[in-house]
Amino acid sequence: MLAEIRSPDPSNLEWIERSRSAVIAIPGDYPDGHTVLRHQHGKAQLLHALTGVVMVSTAEGRWMVPPDHAMWIPAGEEHSVEMLGFVRMRSAYISPDVHDGLPTGLCVLAMTDLMRSLIIEAVDIKEADASDERGRAVMDLILLEIPRMPIRPFGLPFPADARLARLCRAFVVSPTPRATIDDWAREAGMSRRSFTRAFLAETGLSLSMWRQQATLFAALPRLAEGVSITELALDLGYESAPAFTTMFRRMLGASPRDYLRRRSGDGRSDQA
Repeated sequence: MLAEIRSPDPSNLEWIERSRSAVIAIPGDYPDGHTVLRHQHGKAQLLHALTGVVMVSTAEGRWMVPPDHAMWIPAGEEHSVEMLGFVRMRSAYISPDVHDGLPTGLCVLAMTDLMRSLIIEAVDIKEADASDERGRAVMDLILLEIPRMPIRPFGLPFPADARLARLCRAFVVSPTPRATIDDWAREAGMSRRSFTRAFLAETGLSLSMWRQQATLFAALPRLAEGVSITELALDLGYESAPAFTTMFRRMLGASPRDYLRRRSGDGRSDQA
């Protein structure tokens, strides 16, 4: 099946730009492999996938948005979106500077039960007018709940340095926890100290943290597809399922089984 690549729906972009409401909400269901080309909008976007995994790419790097999470995309940030698996997307668009405490940069946020319910309800409302007291209350609650959503480490920035970028791309294609800093430094033709400093400066992360996040990039879509934890752990180079589970729990605060058990959501199949 060929991946479907499309520009954003111009009618949606026009509505997003035209609306004077502090919060509006739009649904969208997309097949596996669908890609929305790079675009931007004048409102910040809280992008939530009820099902499937979404990959958001910007000039700063790539962010993974699995179920039970949302991506905060600031107003004016150019980005593209790739769907991994069938994705039921529900997004809220927020006018800049409407509420204190909203995120200022790109980040992945853990959904709360309240926010999940609010964003599903907001999609039905779409845009609350002045006479819709209940609708305005739902939208106001969204603004109050966003600052309460925990930030999750799903960003995967790529270094600009060609030597480091080559190593990072190879790791994403075939993740393994066995390669050491010395191995990476030697392949890059750098001393361990120079490599460590350069990698942190280029990505904002230590190599250890970057590789853990890259491993999650590889693991979560396959978990969502039903691959067993043991098979996945071995494929990713871990010696055992418990070793993989320890890394997973450290990154997400839950075991793979508990993470999958918590996955739930509702929404209608309206096309955006």
